[in-house]
Amino acid sequence: MEKLIFLDVDGTLCNDAGIIPESAKKAINQAASKGHQFFLCTGRSKAEITQEALDLPLTGIIGAGGGYCEVDDEVILHKVFDSTELLKLIVFLESNQIDYYLESNNGLFASENLKTTLTNLTLNGVSADSEEGQARLGKIQWFMDLLIEDKEQIDYADVNKVSFVNHSIPYKKIHHKYYGDFQMMRSTVPAFGPDSGEIGIKNIHKKSAIEAVLKHLNKDKADTYAFGDGHNDVEMFAAVATGIAMGNACAELLAVADEVTTSPDEDGIALALKKHKLI
Repeated sequence: MEKLIFLDVDGTLCNDAGIIPESAKKAINQAASKGHQFFLCTGRSKAEITQEALDLPLTGIIGAGGGYCEVDDEVILHKVFDSTELLKLIVFLESNQIDYYLESNNGLFASENLKTTLTNLTLNGVSADSEEGQARLGKIQWFMDLLIEDKEQIDYADVNKVSFVNHSIPYKKIHHKYYGDFQMMRSTVPAFGPDSGEIGIKNIHKKSAIEAVLKHLNKDKADTYAFGDGHNDVEMFAAVATGIAMGNACAELLAVADEVTTSPDEDGIALALKKHKLI
């Protein structure tokens, strides 16, 4: 019986450096050759997904934390912000000196000072000209290259998520202001800081997107697995039969996981697929 496997990306499919371990690539290709179907299920918008991940044998992609979904290259779900409400949100962020980027399938659009903020966070006091500084900056260059700073290119009617990097006001203040209007969560990128976060479409998350996939394919929840590591994977685990937490998973996800495997670099995905006889 073929299975459907949903893969979070950061900290799950990819290691901390954003690289997919060879063991995971090999295992996923082996399982796919047996008829099992793989779906990325990530907070990243499609424009942020690397070619390395897209080159895997994927049946579909869930992006923007559930706001976008495609199956066999067919878009079956794409939720976007109301442009008027989005512009009000941007005014709030900018008036509070909060950096952000708008996520759409056409690109990631950065606020004026975001690249400088990310550079400073990455260096953390290390000189940019030093060997260590160059190594640190090199690790995030792929992401920096994705960020578009030309506001003239933004289509405000095609934004499906907002990520913010905040060191100005408590996250709780932002959460309290917008909870109920949008899907609010703390950032899944630890380097952004504890007061940073992500803002999505109300009532849209990984669980709702997986349910849309199962309905579209006329598949049963009993035939599903999911791999994750972060707090935004809690809903994902609720949508599948078996939720497998990586060894580096947060405590919130470990509490609801059906089982735990090892970290990405310790062959966590490969070991779990082998355990369940999918390879």
